[in-house]
Amino acid sequence: MTFELPLDRLCELFGDHLQENVVMANYTTAHVGGPVEALIPINTSVELERAARTLWELKLPFKIIGSGANVLFSDRGYSGVILVNHAHTIKIDSHRTPPRVWAESGANLGGLAQQAALRGLSGLEWAATIPGTLGGAIYGNAGAQAMDIAGTLLSVELLQPDGNKETWSADHFQFQYRSSILKRERSQAVILSGCFNLQPDAIDNIRKRMSEFNSRRKSSQPPGASMGSTFKNPPDDYAGRLIEAAGLKGKRVGDVEVSPRHANFFVNTGKATAQDYYRLIRLVQQKVAQTSNIQLELEIELVGDFGD
Repeated sequence: MTFELPLDRLCELFGDHLQENVVMANYTTAHVGGPVEALIPINTSVELERAARTLWELKLPFKIIGSGANVLFSDRGYSGVILVNHAHTIKIDSHRTPPRVWAESGANLGGLAQQAALRGLSGLEWAATIPGTLGGAIYGNAGAQAMDIAGTLLSVELLQPDGNKETWSADHFQFQYRSSILKRERSQAVILSGCFNLQPDAIDNIRKRMSEFNSRRKSSQPPGASMGSTFKNPPDDYAGRLIEAAGLKGKRVGDVEVSPRHANFFVNTGKATAQDYYRLIRLVQQKVAQTSNIQLELEIELVGDFGD
């Protein structure tokens, strides 16, 4: 279902911040995605709160993105407003026991890990090379190296669609593998900030672990434009192994390729479209179901109309 956004009204409310007729390929790590009528860059959590409240009052749908990883926008675009979350303030209190790190939801996860490391705080080393932002990481319980956000998260400040601000403990999120209650219930709550409990350690020790994690990531994951891991790992197995076992490494649809280095990464080799990605995703799911009797679940999020 599509409708026409009240662009004149949005211009009145957001002024020069409002960008019109934007192509989402310019805002996603896979460099694919169609047009949106309105996009608003967000620089602080206060701006994020105001924008969300305004759009809820206008009864307009909106989607918040950070780095544009782990999301596939349709070639047909998105019928709503895009908020690009750059709210990135980080505050570190190393004098508490245990030390705490607070950050706005648009903070880069890798940058957050690096800043903690510089102050001798351990617990986020696994995130040093993750390209996403904190809000998306909390929403999807991002992780790597057998660790995840749930391991150190203390609390999160949320804005609910009814206008109430709430502080949730990590337990409230009911985290599971690459999932939270927000993601499972498709909640419209907006993540404003998060707070972590970390542990003091020697900076050299932290940097050594970060370097080891980075080396593993570089050796196993392909360069180039992709969304990150396409599918969740099934229990006691790996999506990449199952895709490889189905004989799909190097498989292409249009300009999208199942990476020969890691089969759970689909790389844009040129001028791929979102539909190319979607067709390859469905093909891989069908082949793996046939060869392994396992239905791979998406780790990425599909946004918009893909014409099933």
